[in-house]
Amino acid sequence: MTRSFWIKNISDVLVSVAGAALVAAGFNLFLIPHGLLSGGISGIAMIIGYVTSWNISLLYLLFNLPVILWGMMVLGKRFITLSVISVVCTFWFMQLVPEHSVTQDPIIAAIFGGVVVAAGTGICLRIGGSTGGFDIIGSIITMKSDFPLGMLLFALNGFVIIALAYVQGEWTSALRSMLCIYISGKIVDTIHIRHVKVTLFIITKNKDALLEKMLRHPRGVTLLKVEGAYSHHESDMLMTVTTRYELGELRKLIRETDPQAFVNIVETVGVLGQFRRSKD
Repeated sequence: MTRSFWIKNISDVLVSVAGAALVAAGFNLFLIPHGLLSGGISGIAMIIGYVTSWNISLLYLLFNLPVILWGMMVLGKRFITLSVISVVCTFWFMQLVPEHSVTQDPIIAAIFGGVVVAAGTGICLRIGGSTGGFDIIGSIITMKSDFPLGMLLFALNGFVIIALAYVQGEWTSALRSMLCIYISGKIVDTIHIRHVKVTLFIITKNKDALLEKMLRHPRGVTLLKVEGAYSHHESDMLMTVTTRYELGELRKLIRETDPQAFVNIVETVGVLGQFRRSKD
């Protein structure tokens, strides 16, 4: 394995740890002291923690375990590995960062809590990982059906908000939490656009090895013969359509297999027909 391989992997781990630190700070310094929610599984852990006084960070870790195990069977190893690092580090940082609000205004806490949590979540997504929870669930569901991930996560988070209003018997905290989740979603979409499909055109001299690895993934691959207009040398081009969530792992696979490959990545407006590769 090359030096650049180790540098890239170590930097990704460090980014995951930094993202986890931001998420934990957003929870303990802004949201939890005011009884507010983040979205997803962390929000469910917060609701139960508010009602029972159980340790929210431990609930967050325990609730993510079955989701991560599910993801291991469906999603890529790199995505899940980075997600596990993020979840475990978030749990650890929540033990270190005291639950002490930096502001007495719950609206400001909701706004800045959303910003800090979204920044941590966004940089984890940017490198091809996640902060666990509904991001993993959403990725699994959208692999099976072409449903917009943003809409799916909004619906799941809406359920959490309604649950908070029901448990507390009032809508004030729930509406503030909705503000937090809305801001988080907007910032995450700025850092890492959710459920955007991209098409990769890969010109390679190492077709067989690259094709073998790409066919282990759930997306189909089309093989084309191409010729350089200037050199008139014949080459192979692989074309595949994937999602932004899977793009990080695919780019890493290409770099490892053929560092000299020419790769053109373009955003895809839409896909007709079967997006997930058939098992036949």
